Amino acid sequence: MKKTKGIILAGGFGSRLFPLTFGTSKQLLPVYDKPMIYYPLSTLLYAGVKDILIISTPKDLPRFRDLFDDGSHLGINISYKEQNNPNGIAEAFLIAENFIKNDNICLILGDNIFHGKNFEKLLYKATKNLEKNYCSIFGKNIDNPSDFGVVEFDDNNYPEKIVEKPKFTNSKTVVTGLYFYTNDAINEAKKLQPSKRGELEITDLNNVFIKKKHLELIELGSDFSWLDTGTYDSLIRASKYFQNLEYNTGKKYACIEEIVFDLGYISKFQLEKNIEMVSSSSYGDYLRTIVKI
Repeated sequence: MKKTKGIILAGGFGSRLFPLTFGTSKQLLPVYDKPMIYYPLSTLLYAGVKDILIISTPKDLPRFRDLFDDGSHLGINISYKEQNNPNGIAEAFLIAENFIKNDNICLILGDNIFHGKNFEKLLYKATKNLEKNYCSIFGKNIDNPSDFGVVEFDDNNYPEKIVEKPKFTNSKTVVTGLYFYTNDAINEAKKLQPSKRGELEITDLNNVFIKKKHLELIELGSDFSWLDTGTYDSLIRASKYFQNLEYNTGKKYACIEEIVFDLGYISKFQLEKNIEMVSSSSYGDYLRTIVKI
């Protein structure tokens, strides 16, 4: 059985967040008390993915290496590849071909954050779809669909096509930045032609699988939060969202050390070593409550 490997696409220049991103990657900016990339990484962990590739710019990759190294202290494998220019999301499959090899793929954008009840069950569903040779994308109804890739449905409520940033649409369902693909996504990505803006569009790839009837849209309900942290306001909203959530529940979200410990990827001894690196922070204080140090 093929396993699923994960890709976090953390490239681009973060131009919508200038000047914040002049000196650092957008995905390293804080969302409350942790780097933004912790959130997509936690999604991959909840999906059972242990082999992960981070794709970013040549300038920013060393910063991600400083943060995660090879992932062994988390019981996972993290590797790195450069994307020299932002040539489209679908380019990730060409960059990652040697990493993916014959396995399936879960791709998540480094600025997309998901939180909601039963999220792990939805991730499990997408993983099981891969075993049936089906891809999965995650959709959400929003009030400003024209800013995203919009899903248009046929009479049977099956996705008919995805239209990128349409001026007019009757659909409010948009595609989020989380995708599960069978291995043939690599070959299909190779066939794509650059769009008018010179990019290999993930929308074009999704439409290929829609035409093949090999794609399921998993819809996120109204009580589910999808945060695209690409603007000043959305970055602040995301921080406040998790600040309030953690204050009200006493639990941390996207605390990757806790996640891998709960999954059995690391021992208590390794967790204690990890805590030493953040020992003087409230984040470290929280981790100490897990091991009762």
